[in-house]
Amino acid sequence: MALMNATTLTAVGISGSPSARSKSRTLLERALGALADRGVASVLIDLAALPADALLGRRRSPDLDDALATVSDATIVVASTPVYRATYSGLLKVFFDLLPPSGLVDKTAIAIATGGSPAHELVIDYGLRPLFASVGAITTPTGIYGIDSAFQNGVPNQSLIDRIHVAASEAITLGTRIHSAAVVPSPTLVES
Repeated sequence: MALMNATTLTAVGISGSPSARSKSRTLLERALGALADRGVASVLIDLAALPADALLGRRRSPDLDDALATVSDATIVVASTPVYRATYSGLLKVFFDLLPPSGLVDKTAIAIATGGSPAHELVIDYGLRPLFASVGAITTPTGIYGIDSAFQNGVPNQSLIDRIHVAASEAITLGTRIHSAAVVPSPTLVES
């Protein structure tokens, strides 16, 4: 098995916003773009476009099955959410509930959230990191949290863009190390 590099890494972006145009989705798209600029192929899953009954586990859906398979096949998972009631969206919650307990093992994750004020910034550390850890993912040290005032006409400010680029670089480094460690043979003891 060859060592993995950025060209063999793949990313999936999961939009947990009920709105097709939201600040959290804008940051998600920017993160996927930053990964693509570094040679990582990516795809975006819009949870709001998936059938609600399937997300709630009431019935099967080929679209939901495809989304879960895409997440399973990715090496980097980027999830974004608006903050509701001091935590991530219900859409993100029900989707993660459908993943098996080890569904993101050997995957790197980037956490993205947006909110109306800095008061909810801890959702990254107290909401999203535990959510990712519950299914085995390793999150990047840099999380991205954007408040309304960090956007001008829907465009994130330079500070947010810089954080996105740092998180993308961290995800590639972690993803490469995780997957190259899996193929490096263990040293053997040599008797003398």
